[in-house]
Amino acid sequence: MIKSYFYRPGEGVKVLDGIADFDRLIAQPDSILWVDMCKPTDEESFILTHDFKFHPLAVEDVISEKPRTKIDDYNDYLFLVFPAVDYIGREEGLKVTEVDCFLSRNSLVTVHYDDHRLFDYLYRRGERDERLVSRGADFLLHAVIDAVVDNYNSTLDIFEYEIDQIEDDVLGEPDEDTVKSIFTLRRDIVQLKRIVLPQKEALAKLSHPGWKLISDKATVYFADVHDHLIRINDVADTHRDILNSSIEIYFSTVSTKTNEIIKFLTIFTVLSIPPTFLVGLWGMNFEFMPELDWKYGYAVAGSIMLTIVLGLVAFFRKRKWL
Repeated sequence: MIKSYFYRPGEGVKVLDGIADFDRLIAQPDSILWVDMCKPTDEESFILTHDFKFHPLAVEDVISEKPRTKIDDYNDYLFLVFPAVDYIGREEGLKVTEVDCFLSRNSLVTVHYDDHRLFDYLYRRGERDERLVSRGADFLLHAVIDAVVDNYNSTLDIFEYEIDQIEDDVLGEPDEDTVKSIFTLRRDIVQLKRIVLPQKEALAKLSHPGWKLISDKATVYFADVHDHLIRINDVADTHRDILNSSIEIYFSTVSTKTNEIIKFLTIFTVLSIPPTFLVGLWGMNFEFMPELDWKYGYAVAGSIMLTIVLGLVAFFRKRKWL
């Protein structure tokens, strides 16, 4: 599917669907063209080399779908790859979408193979506000990258909610599902950091003047996105530290419960030893034994055993073992 936005001063923004005469459109003076390709077919992908004359190596990177951040300068245009993410849930984890961008003097071509909601947002914005396209292709690129980074913030908000739930579980009655959720969420946060870190480097480059296709005015906006990525990385570090602490609390809680069980079983065993010893002693089958025929022998034996047990309980309490 191809959706395009074409702008010329005095004519406003025109929305085009499908393949158009793109080489003619970009040849018009003072025009700005944004072409977004979602799940392009072979016929639609052909316009990358036919209409826009992009390098085969860049087109090969688009087709291979390797979501790795990069910036290649082909003099007449820039080729950029910025992964976008979507958090599906604890089971599925992060879904990574490759967003390929070709920035030229008066056009931006974006290619992606997933129906990500951030492009629905950009479509609606482009239809109601012509400034998205009219300010220039470099500002349009900024809008796309800014939407990608804003979606990282939305993902972190979901992570924060999940972490709050995990903290409640850890402080309550943690189980195996709790520790599984901790490790799964920490994996997703680490994956997000792996995506953000190279993007920080890429945005740091775009934030410096000297680019042929990016105006000095636009570099200020790219610097702002770079600051957002720094904050996102810091927040992700904080979330990861909280999850590490949650793991420590979980294992500490499990260890405490295990120690309580062992303590109970140990005390129960110690209290059982004296009565067991006396029962075994007085249960020996000898013909002549003290108090064997005594009327109150059974009661006295029971009293002795109870006294010993109560004495041990008092001793344990005094030593604060109970």
